[in-house]
Amino acid sequence: MIEGKEIKRFLDKKADEYNQPSFIHNDPVSIPHLFTKKQDIEIAGFFAAIFAWGNRRTIINKSKELMQLMDNAPYKFCINAGINSLKRLKSFKHRTFNTDDLYYFIDFFRLHYSKHDSLETAFFPRKGMTVEEGLNHFKNYIFSFEHLKRTEKHISSPIQKSTCKRLNMYLRWMVRKDTMGVDFGIWNKITPAQLICPLDVHVARVARKMRLLHRKQNDWQAATELTEYLRTLDQKDPVKYDFALFSLGIDEKY
Repeated sequence: MIEGKEIKRFLDKKADEYNQPSFIHNDPVSIPHLFTKKQDIEIAGFFAAIFAWGNRRTIINKSKELMQLMDNAPYKFCINAGINSLKRLKSFKHRTFNTDDLYYFIDFFRLHYSKHDSLETAFFPRKGMTVEEGLNHFKNYIFSFEHLKRTEKHISSPIQKSTCKRLNMYLRWMVRKDTMGVDFGIWNKITPAQLICPLDVHVARVARKMRLLHRKQNDWQAATELTEYLRTLDQKDPVKYDFALFSLGIDEKY
């Protein structure tokens, strides 16, 4: 069992090993990396994150399929979506995510971007908010328009006690200032120090094995407990250890 100062040395080494451009190709973050325009990155990243449960290759392939259906210009497609362009999406499906869900999110993007330059304001309409406040706000805001109840299951929030793994991963992509070029760091209303570590079953298993996490349930409290520990290792960039914990669980079967 790795303990004490050895934990930081070990996790720093693993974070450096995996936080590399080579990480991008086999991860859903590769989808927003197909684009350079800020709004394209935001929309492509959002769908890739929302689709991110199950096999990574399937997630990437389905995300690419959707981007192709959107003419590889997701922002332009969403703000100009008409009856004819939407027809081509009728057969799109990923697990429990269906066409009705897709239509709703496209309509949401059209409405949001008609008044805002960035999706950042959908999460953080003002500075000084916490991640927890931002995620709860986003859940309320995105479903403030008429929608099917079933679509709500695709967006989690701390108020539901969810780990919010997929949205925390998305925030990592958008907020974290990454000199290695994996994360984008294009949002500025919160700092990388405020981010919450994306907690999935692999990260949770490794964290418990290393005694970084003691809570037995995988929920919002567990995500914040783990992040508080990671902040003792790096106060300014705690979620860099997501690379280490996730890859130890998936690639190294730690």
